Amino acid sequence: MSLWRTLKLSWEGLSLNKVRSFLTTLGVIIGVAAVIIMLAVSSGAEAEIADQINALGPNLIMVMPSFSMRGFGPGAGGVTGFPVEDIDAIAQNVSGINGVAGEQTSNQTVKGGGTTLESITVVGTTSGYPAVREYSVVEGRFVTDEDNDRSNRVAVLGSSIAQELFPDTSPVGQSIKIDSTKFTVVGVMEEKGVVGTTDYDGRVYIPLTVVFDKFTSSRFGGDTVRVVYVSAESRQTMDSVMSQLTTLLSQRHEVDPMAPDFQLLTQDTIIDTAASTTETFRNLLAWVAAVSLVVGGIGIMNIMLVSVTERTREIGLRQALGARPRDVQLQFLLEAVTLSLVGGLLGVLGGVGGSYLSNALGTMRTDLVPASIPLAFLAAAAVGIFFGYYPATKAAQLDPIVALRHE
Repeated sequence: MSLWRTLKLSWEGLSLNKVRSFLTTLGVIIGVAAVIIMLAVSSGAEAEIADQINALGPNLIMVMPSFSMRGFGPGAGGVTGFPVEDIDAIAQNVSGINGVAGEQTSNQTVKGGGTTLESITVVGTTSGYPAVREYSVVEGRFVTDEDNDRSNRVAVLGSSIAQELFPDTSPVGQSIKIDSTKFTVVGVMEEKGVVGTTDYDGRVYIPLTVVFDKFTSSRFGGDTVRVVYVSAESRQTMDSVMSQLTTLLSQRHEVDPMAPDFQLLTQDTIIDTAASTTETFRNLLAWVAAVSLVVGGIGIMNIMLVSVTERTREIGLRQALGARPRDVQLQFLLEAVTLSLVGGLLGVLGGVGGSYLSNALGTMRTDLVPASIPLAFLAAAAVGIFFGYYPATKAAQLDPIVALRHE
């Protein structure tokens, strides 16, 4: 019997019980859709993380205190922070960089324009911050080296803070109070939004030396910065810059360069760390999809076994008319594979549609992975062959005489 004729008989057999056939494919539909959505969600999450981290600044290197089980500081494997002199030394001695900036934060109450805002992040920083973090001033100016040298009481507002405090007038030249200290607003930053968990528009930027003087305690490393940002000129120079940083800071801190009291983090490092987290999430979803496909395969096997029992006389009649056992086996195997592939097609439509819908509604970023579509079809076909083989073999092994006597 030709393959086309066998395939036609298989389709006719499935068409006799349309509702049962559809219900049988549900497990495969869910499994295939889960595979596509799983990969789309995982790819979207990785892309979102990469975008957020890259938004921190171009070719950024973060210098941070190292940490051991004994904590920070001398004898503990790390330092509590970096003195301002380290920032100046990096700017003067490290080549291949666009800029360097330090950052120290404190949460304070900010008052201005008759409005009081609680728990606002006040960032003490240096003049290189906008260039290093790729963050521009839209009105006025940023903190200068002179402001830090003289500890001038000047402030630069994030865009949302500026709007909340001075909604009807320009903030530049206005006075605000941070805690009990009066500051003059000299600039407003561009709108940047939330990057990771940080709302850049809801921050106030002031000279680093003023943060040391007014808002941090020297007993707990308050006269040092917890992170130094260095922007390399290009990705090609990052390795050279990191090598220079390690050598320079090891000499200044009098530590072994092979066991420094600081660590260097790049955007790629953070992305790789985040990717390992999303990989765990992806593996979890993969198990869910696999279980769905196995459940669908068990459903196909169950229905095919029932079908063999219901069609015993038909099988006996076909064998009596000359059908070979392999023809019977092929017919029932094709029925199982057809169920799987139809389920796979519907699953692909559901997975692709679900991915685009989720992305369009903004509930979760999804990036459809083209390779997931053929992968889903192959998985569906494999399920049909694996779980359809036993019922097909059982049908082929029926004795034609016994089958014809079956009621």
